[in-house]
Amino acid sequence: MAVVSAAHGAFGPLLGKLTALLADECGRLKGVRREVRSLRSELASMHAALKEYTKLEHPNEQVKAWISLVRELAYDTEDVFDKFIHHLGDTRDHDDGGFKEFFRKTVRRLKTLGARRGIAGEIHDLKNRIRQVKELKDCYKLNDAPSTSTGPAALDPRLHALFADEAHLVGVEDPRDDLVKWTVEDGNKHCKALSIVGFGGLGKTTLANQVYREIQAKFDSHAFVSVSQKPDIRKIIKDLISQVSFEDGSTKDTSGWDERKCIAKLRDLLQDRRYLVIIDDLWSTQVWNTIKCAFPENDCCSRIITTTRIVDVANSCCLGTDDRVYAMEPLSDVNSRRLFFKRIFGSDGCCPDMLKEVSNEILKKCGGLPLAIISMSSLLANRPAMKEEWEKVKRSIGSALENNQSLDGMNSILSLSYNDLPPNLKTCLLYLSLFPEDYEIERERLVRRWIAEGFILEQREQSQQEVAEDYFYQLINKSMVQPVDIGYDGKARACRVHDMVLEIIISKAVEENFVTVVGRGQTSLKSQHGFIRRLSIQNIDQDMASTLANEDLSHVRSLTVTSSGCMKHVPSLNEFEALRVLDFEGIQDLEGYDMSNIDKLFHLKYLSFRDTNMWKVPPRVVLLYDLEVLDLRGIYIQDLPAGIVCLSKIQYLPTQTFCEVPHGISNMRNLRVAPNFDITKSSLDALEELGSLTRLNELGFSLDSGHMKRSYQEMLLSSLCKLGSCKLQSVCIFHSSVWDHDGSINFLDSWSPPPSSLQSFLLDGVIYFASVPKWISPALTSLSSLQMNLVELREEGLHTLGELPSLVVLYLSLRKGPRKKLAIIGFPSLKKFGLCGKEGAYITFMKGSMAKLEDLTLSYDVSLERVSYAIRSKSAVAVIENEAAAHPNHPEVDTGLLLWGPDKDQSDETGNDEEKYKEEGN
Repeated sequence: MAVVSAAHGAFGPLLGKLTALLADECGRLKGVRREVRSLRSELASMHAALKEYTKLEHPNEQVKAWISLVRELAYDTEDVFDKFIHHLGDTRDHDDGGFKEFFRKTVRRLKTLGARRGIAGEIHDLKNRIRQVKELKDCYKLNDAPSTSTGPAALDPRLHALFADEAHLVGVEDPRDDLVKWTVEDGNKHCKALSIVGFGGLGKTTLANQVYREIQAKFDSHAFVSVSQKPDIRKIIKDLISQVSFEDGSTKDTSGWDERKCIAKLRDLLQDRRYLVIIDDLWSTQVWNTIKCAFPENDCCSRIITTTRIVDVANSCCLGTDDRVYAMEPLSDVNSRRLFFKRIFGSDGCCPDMLKEVSNEILKKCGGLPLAIISMSSLLANRPAMKEEWEKVKRSIGSALENNQSLDGMNSILSLSYNDLPPNLKTCLLYLSLFPEDYEIERERLVRRWIAEGFILEQREQSQQEVAEDYFYQLINKSMVQPVDIGYDGKARACRVHDMVLEIIISKAVEENFVTVVGRGQTSLKSQHGFIRRLSIQNIDQDMASTLANEDLSHVRSLTVTSSGCMKHVPSLNEFEALRVLDFEGIQDLEGYDMSNIDKLFHLKYLSFRDTNMWKVPPRVVLLYDLEVLDLRGIYIQDLPAGIVCLSKIQYLPTQTFCEVPHGISNMRNLRVAPNFDITKSSLDALEELGSLTRLNELGFSLDSGHMKRSYQEMLLSSLCKLGSCKLQSVCIFHSSVWDHDGSINFLDSWSPPPSSLQSFLLDGVIYFASVPKWISPALTSLSSLQMNLVELREEGLHTLGELPSLVVLYLSLRKGPRKKLAIIGFPSLKKFGLCGKEGAYITFMKGSMAKLEDLTLSYDVSLERVSYAIRSKSAVAVIENEAAAHPNHPEVDTGLLLWGPDKDQSDETGNDEEKYKEEGN
């Protein structure tokens, strides 16, 4: 098994911190620069060695022990220098001169003299430890360690899928028949590609092999090859040549051929044949781009089928309009039980009643993964059919994956994807072990925590946030996590980790002392590798609290509590002096927890009270000067804490409620996500300061337009115009009064320049633009989501909206209907369109418009009588259904929403409803 790379998560922030310290005023203090430079040099050398050792597939115990020592050394070094920076870093601030400032600095240095001497002693100890670790490396002769694996060749874990007996398979029939039909019954003579994609263990190879067996006789030539993570392209092409040549009775001596000659020969063999080729287990687009050169394009109805765990690879295999990507799905509950019991008892209906409950719990962990179900059933088949035995297996699944030979195959399959990750993604994936089973991990929460932990570095022109989000989607792309709630823009709001994957990453994270989880059945918290570094409290009782009280928690870098009802057992914050991340999201018993000393957590970067029962933010939070994230969503606070503007490093300060814009907000110059502001309650000076937040990405505010003074309108517009030339991506405007009958915000019609980076604009409540504002134009190339209230929708405004190149979601609410029928033209990217109003809207969809539309909602606030006359006609319904059938996406028509009544088609009052319906453009 490859070395886990948690140590990379320790070294990344440390080396960057030491480099920054050398450029800082602190680094110019007497003796400091020399010490820092020496430490950085030694640690950088160790990090380079560490990168080499992590490439070993079968490291020996000495390598593992040395890596453990280096990892703990990196953590401790960072802790010491964080203390150093804290005690001396303030010398660079408030540099306004004068005797008063000189006196303040002198007093501060005298107060911290003892602490500085203590830190000097700790630095001395670190130097001794570094020397010892370096000597130990030489003693172990680790420099002689090979850079590649020297262990025995591993058995191919896919072999059982290739030779599986069809009688033993469950749930493969429907997808097999679907793909067989698609493959052979299409009259298209061009070469087509099918890619089967999904997580390891879902049965991709098994399905591809079943399709292959069904249809191979229909092709002139056929071949099946596996690629793997480290492919030998020449060997793969030779294998294909061998299989194809065998079919026509000839043999080819390819022993001296290079890749180019092999590819040329295979192309020649297949040029005029109808061929079927299965390329199993692809891991990269580069490998595919090379292999596909061997397959000629012909008009013989040839087919290429690939399997992969990586979405991007699947898409790269299927670039043609007739190609298909097939996403594997887990087994249903019914098929999971069939497979499980069939493997254990020989029949799917022979499970004793006493084992049904525990078997359901085991199957839940398997999550429809055929490989997991087969592995667990094989393990249980060799055990007594007793509830106690099965309960024991269920509780020990995590350790069993590492230690039980019966589960070696599954462990190997699941670990393949993990081992394929680069070190930075391995660190980010291990971090997910902090969250419980079936936990929905929100994307924004996760990436901001990665940043706070120091895992993310800026790359080229990408910000840390952008890099972190890219990592999130890479984990989805590689099928390591499951996306949750994918929006119309293709972005996943959150993710989940399959239970079996979670067991493996917890095992690896615990082994590397990356996390300590309380509440998963642990009987001891004592670590064999060093101090507790990251603590996840998922459940805790008095006994566990007593055990935890005996631990040294002063080195814990993140504390995550995910279960309400246990805060009375959570240790005091005084114990956690090294915290970077403190996450109480969703905890409903925080009210009695003592946070009076929260300001002592001077390293803290991420603090979340989201969705808790708190009603007031601890006032001393404003003394956490390194804080970057303070999440206050889901709690109903009246005001932000006094002094909140002192948090000059804060980047994310989202709130649920609307607060007054604080005076001095311009000091929060790093703010990216602002609180929700109540403009009407704020001062003019504070509104003016809003315009200086040049890094702002998201802004939400409420206003009472009917009672808003002209001076406030002008100042708000002025600040928005300043922000328009910055990085603003999202603007949400709400109305603070439901009784405002004016509701006009036309003063914002002259917003100039509008932010070119704008992605989302939402206007909610009883406030309206007279028409589509002037600042909306095709120049807003990033605008993807737009929700607006309009007094009236005019033709020129509708055409402008139709020209927005990236608009995916559009929702319009009209105060009154259009004066004439409007033609919908354009909208090349739109997937969701909603239109509502009091008087209806006369619109017609022109040919080719909204070609990507998936969701159409039309809602009109009219009397029941008028509705019934408009849509009770069967002819009108027929028109709707015909239009839907003609649309390229063939949307479903929910006839359950149509108000059927007496057939009006023959009514003298309505005349020919179909013609009228077409004429009015409904």
